This record gives sequence, structure tokens and C-alpha cells, in this order.
Amino acid sequence: MQTENESTLNNNRISLFGEIATDVSFSHDVYGEGFYGFNLLVSRLSNTHDLLPVTISERIMEADKFTHGTRIAISGQIRSYNNFIEEEKRNRLVLTVFAKDFMYKDEQQNPNDVFLDGYICKPPQYRTTPFGREICDLLLAVNRSYNKSDYIPCITWGRNARFSSKLEVGDNIKLWGRMQSRIYQKKLDDGDTVEKTAFEVSVSKLEQGDKDAKPKNFE
Repeated sequence: MQTENESTLNNNRISLFGEIATDVSFSHDVYGEGFYGFNLLVSRLSNTHDLLPVTISERIMEADKFTHGTRIAISGQIRSYNNFIEEEKRNRLVLTVFAKDFMYKDEQQNPNDVFLDGYICKPPQYRTTPFGREICDLLLAVNRSYNKSDYIPCITWGRNARFSSKLEVGDNIKLWGRMQSRIYQKKLDDGDTVEKTAFEVSVSKLEQGDKDAKPKNFE
């Protein structure tokens, strides 16, 4: 039988390979432990890239080697937190890859691999594009230690989108895919538009999990 800590290590896993594309800068500290952030440039099979935010502890980071162009493989979890946006007067969900381990590496067969085991925490949003492509947006609550949860946007396509559209809040879902960055235009109240970047998990496979599993309170 898994302990809670073992379970939360296994229900949220991501491995990435890419190169450091920004300066490594101080983010915050927790009980005297400093954490730093940077963006990792991760290749797609389509020869495009995702620029993904990474958070890493000073305890495992080698500051003198973490520079632009350094190629690393990271394993960890996707974490979420709320960031208050002053100009919008509201909280915004922010995602980051929380690195638990890394190694210097020149290449990796699968540069972007995600597994999540969590619970649907808002009604799925199904839609079709002008070209007829089926899409369904999910928000997955993934349990973390100390009665916390990470809230992770996920997007499904085609047959998976049709399956996802029938899910209900509280359903346990396991999914596999990759984390991606997506640039979009947001229209402001004054009519201007600004460029924003969204982060989400693009799902390649999913299945219904334990029907008897009980989600935590999503409030």
C-alpha cells in the first residue's frame, strides 16, 4: 500500500529535455531554501518549440553551469499557484515545472513526457474549430502532499475530446501527454490587445481512473 507521499510522487510526473533559454533568476525562498526560475526551450516533433517555465532549488542547481544554451534533462512535477494581477484585479493560475532532479545531456528520445492522475474539477469545455477539429478543455486537480492540490489545464483532441466531454466533476482521470506553451491574443477592456502565453498539457492518451477514488475538496 502506497503512503500519501509516495502516491503524490507518482500521480504527477514530467520529464523534459531542452536548453536553458533565459537568465536564471531568484524566485522565492521557503524556510531559508532559495528557489530559482528560468525558461527551458523544448523541441517538438514538428520542428517547433515550447518555452516552458522551470523552478529549481538552490540545493540541486549548479549556478555556475546553468547558463544560456546549457542542455539538460529535468524530472519533476507540474505545479500551480495563483498570482494576483494588479491591472486585472484578479488571480491568475500560473504553472511551472518543479524540478526534482536533473542531468546534463546532449539528447533525449522523448523530450517532453507527462503523466497525471487527478480529478476533473470544473465542467469540461467542448468545442470545434472553424476547420471542424474537436477540442475539449479540462481542468485537472492533482493531489499533493499536505492536503494541497495542483490545478492543471489540459486539452484533448478528436476522439479523446468526445470522451472528455462526457466527464463530470469529481471523476478520476489518468492521462499521458506533453506540456506545451501557446501564444494567444487577449483583448483588454479599452479595446487594445496584448500577447499572452498559456501553458497546458496536450493529451495523447487518457483513461477513466478509480471510480471509488475520492477527490479532495476543490474549493
